[in-house]
Amino acid sequence: MPGPKHILTGALVALATFAVVALQGAAMAQTRGGTLTIGWPHVVRSLNPAVSSGVATGVPAAQIFASLLRYDDDWNPQPYLAERWEVSEDGLTVTVTLVEGAVFHDGEPITSQDVKFSIEAVKENHPFATMFAPVTGIETPDARTAVIRLSAPHPAILTAMSGVLLPIIPEHVYGDGQELRTHPANVAPVGSGPFELVEFIANERIVLKRFDDFFIDGRPYLDEMVFRINPDPVNLVLLIENGDVDMLPLLGEPHLVSRLKEKPGITVTDQGYEALGASNWVAFNLLDERLKDKRVRQAIAYAIDRDFIVNALHRGATRPATGPLPEGSQFYTGDVNLYEVDLDKANALLDEAGYPQDDEGVRFELTLDYIPGLPAHHKLVAEYVATQLRKVGLKVSVRNAPDFPTWSNRVANWDFDMTIDGAWGWGDPVIGNHRTYLSDNIRKGVIWSNTQNYASPDVDALLAKAAVEMDSEARRAQYAEFQKIVTEDLPVYGTASLAFHTAYRDIVKNPPTSVWGPMSPMDALYLEPAAGE
Repeated sequence: MPGPKHILTGALVALATFAVVALQGAAMAQTRGGTLTIGWPHVVRSLNPAVSSGVATGVPAAQIFASLLRYDDDWNPQPYLAERWEVSEDGLTVTVTLVEGAVFHDGEPITSQDVKFSIEAVKENHPFATMFAPVTGIETPDARTAVIRLSAPHPAILTAMSGVLLPIIPEHVYGDGQELRTHPANVAPVGSGPFELVEFIANERIVLKRFDDFFIDGRPYLDEMVFRINPDPVNLVLLIENGDVDMLPLLGEPHLVSRLKEKPGITVTDQGYEALGASNWVAFNLLDERLKDKRVRQAIAYAIDRDFIVNALHRGATRPATGPLPEGSQFYTGDVNLYEVDLDKANALLDEAGYPQDDEGVRFELTLDYIPGLPAHHKLVAEYVATQLRKVGLKVSVRNAPDFPTWSNRVANWDFDMTIDGAWGWGDPVIGNHRTYLSDNIRKGVIWSNTQNYASPDVDALLAKAAVEMDSEARRAQYAEFQKIVTEDLPVYGTASLAFHTAYRDIVKNPPTSVWGPMSPMDALYLEPAAGE
């Protein structure tokens, strides 16, 4: 990640690259047209990512709303609504200049006042409170310039300007005094992205059409984009095999990934999910007196075979998760205690912690929850973990949840012993990873906060430094130390880095493979007619 002295230079280079890509796009004008049908496994409740996180909203919203920046596949920020940007030497000011002539889908011009309104809206309403916490104010000296003032340097500020994290929403629509989280425009949005909404039926489909006044000439190439919603991944696989859908993003079930890789005319790639940084883990409730003892958590880790999870349960479609940061992170290190499976060591730690086995070989009983959905990543792992822990005297009952709200309510309100859980990095540890480990983020009732009730002054101090450190090497050292502490303390024990895949038919060209993958605008995607068409 470039330091502040290099941000402006990077922006100018990116601008030149962007111009070349635009010229190449113009040369492919003969490929304009057609409808891309996307198989979508998520029920979508809102199309406004300013007030909600997650891929269910993020993927279609990235087509409807434009952001200030977009990213390439090497983590480099690229111009989008912002034609250039500059971070001051002290890291306390970010100046953004908008492209000229950009308009919203209703024809109203996009101004710096909309940028100010959007940042303030995200800061107040988005679940990721750390993204814009240092922002103290935004000045708008003219219609195309926004000056963002920070209370401290913010190394993730440019990442936070990505499409899925900072949509530029129109003040004249959303600033009418209605509550933003329940605003009617969340399901009938007015954006400025490459596509505008035609139809939205939450459990059935989302239909988008080309926005003819999109601010990049000649884009998008498609006439239309349709999200065909079906929560059953097997049905979606059948649809792409039969040619009824053209693309399946966020494909996670290993056996379905393997199946599609063998199908002619379909390409499957795991490229494009680096910024998500999805990892699964066994999370511990440290309010439980037994699990509060670090030796018990370490014993549980020594009883679990990560390689079995990755190679047998996931058919090699995932990678081992060795610590609190995903392997794709720029700050990842594998130089931590890996807890290679060792039942003798697990038994010794449990004995040392004062939990001997009774006449039936049981030390104590625990419950283990799991997120419903993606059985290979959650349910099967929970059942395997329960089996392994019985080998060291822990009697574990796997507790089902009928739906996601039931599971999340249990975990958010600390009504659990252990759970198969996980989190996503969302482009930078400040945005996606800090929330799990900071003691001031222990927030009852809030899922994917510090639901483990983990508190470490050393970790708090390290993350506070990393949150304002603009030198990448210094940050890397801070996060390396953080990873060593957390893998020693084990509030969570990583099992597998979740590997999502995108499957697409051969007619699909320029599929989204940047670090944000399908949560990027698909203005450069086009369809190549099949032979004979």
